[in-house]
Amino acid sequence: MSIATPIRVLVADDHPLLREGIAAVLAAQADIELVGEAGDGQEALDCFRRLRPDVTLMDLQMPRMTGIESIQAIRSECPDARIAILTTYRGDVRALHAIQAGAQAYLLKSSLRKELVETIRQVAAGKRHIPPEIAAELAEHIGQQCLSAREVEVLQAAALGYSNRDIALQLRITEDTVKGHMRLVMDKLGANNRTHAVAIAVQRGVLEVGLPL
Repeated sequence: MSIATPIRVLVADDHPLLREGIAAVLAAQADIELVGEAGDGQEALDCFRRLRPDVTLMDLQMPRMTGIESIQAIRSECPDARIAILTTYRGDVRALHAIQAGAQAYLLKSSLRKELVETIRQVAAGKRHIPPEIAAELAEHIGQQCLSAREVEVLQAAALGYSNRDIALQLRITEDTVKGHMRLVMDKLGANNRTHAVAIAVQRGVLEVGLPL
């Protein structure tokens, strides 16, 4: 009886300890082989080109090239590439962008111990894996209005503690225009005030996690 070829996996994450942990888990699986590791998005693209893995685990936030940018580049060259996003964040905007870029699975790092191996097998078999909590957030927010690029700029500046006057000077618009953008932002996000709007935007992945609220 012939032995099935192991699923060849590439891991891209800028945290060596996480890559080591994944490597240790996969080493115990007879049907999965870790063939490469990358520490940033550009290296992930280079490794993919060289190794052509069956499944790529891709972090979202990495140096040089983000996970989503790397996915877009990989999928443009290899439309059949099978990729699972590997991330700490559960914001629906990031999930939506990752899926739109071509990811078949969305793996939360907090759930790796339970879901990593089975997700790799599912993706290798051509199936999708979206955690229920991510799918629920997508369904809840998919119909809501998206913020414009300018509205995101205004909100990001507000998240950094800038006043309306400072934001106006920075973006070269009037203070009344800033106030108008903030009103639209709060309306679209269903927020009570600026701080609430920032908190919602961070939770949903509209703004970068880690900004001071």
